[in-house]
Amino acid sequence: MTDRETFIERMGLAAESDGLSRIAGRLFGALLLESEPRSLDDLAEQLAVSKASISTEARRLLERGVAERIGKPGDRRDYYSLTPDFFGQIIRFRLSRWAALHRLAREMQIAAPDQPRLVRDRLAYIDEVNAFVLARVEEALREWSDREKPASTTPVERRRGARRERRSKSAAKRQAAREPLG
Repeated sequence: MTDRETFIERMGLAAESDGLSRIAGRLFGALLLESEPRSLDDLAEQLAVSKASISTEARRLLERGVAERIGKPGDRRDYYSLTPDFFGQIIRFRLSRWAALHRLAREMQIAAPDQPRLVRDRLAYIDEVNAFVLARVEEALREWSDREKPASTTPVERRRGARRERRSKSAAKRQAAREPLG
């Protein structure tokens, strides 16, 4: 196995531990190592899996705002590449999952205030950690986004990027609402 193949396989294993399929992680790893967009056919061949599996997992990465579909003039196939802010999108998705856990804890605090003291303390702990950590991570992501905006982009390009980021955040929230916590 080459270093690239090992890296891609290890990305698959890492994705599994984060609730994605191994194929989604391997697809992410393959796209991470590519400088040009890749077709589903090429990716399926490279990863030795069916085109249907790649298509399904590519949609999952699209929904999370990690990958984007690209068309090429004169070619009917879809090509895939990582979004410019792919890692920020991964972090935002994880934050949306933490926010869902926090909402559940808050709902329990409100619905059953007569829980034993230890249970109330645990729920309050989730609330405190959430407020402390999430605010800082969200602020760090905002600072990173501001820092990463190249001065050479035009206002139109910045608006497109902002729209893409809003769509990606909405997709991450919808996905988090559909998936079990983990």
